[in-house]
Amino acid sequence: MSIFRADRKFEKFEDVTPELLKSEGVKLLLCDLDNTLRLHSEKEPAAELAVWIKKCHKTGVQIVIVSNNGRKKMIQKFCEPINVPCVWWAKKPLSVKLTETMEKYKIKPSETVMLGDKWSTDVLAAKFAGVRSWKVEHRRNII
Repeated sequence: MSIFRADRKFEKFEDVTPELLKSEGVKLLLCDLDNTLRLHSEKEPAAELAVWIKKCHKTGVQIVIVSNNGRKKMIQKFCEPINVPCVWWAKKPLSVKLTETMEKYKIKPSETVMLGDKWSTDVLAAKFAGVRSWKVEHRRNII
């Protein structure tokens, strides 16, 4: 399979259900933030994101936000209410921060998935780190 193709594709993050994660043996879900879990303009987590995070945690899946966004305080402020650790300024497609996060949580690449919206950063970083890449469509306002 091409390094430029995600292993799976979804319409939105909510389509990645806790049941799916469990059936796929996922213990660590690395998630991009901007346009994957939130609109770039959102300052606070949406209600559906908080619910999804809680459901994932209940099935034993550790979620860590791995973002290229360099605004550390903004990302921390966003992540605290939903009880999700974050890695900021990850410099994807470099895979260093993905690998460091797996090592920190002592989780194998075979038990890890990177969820993001861009092939040029998220998918490539996953491929370079030796983990599965799942891609969602860019998050947008629904009017």
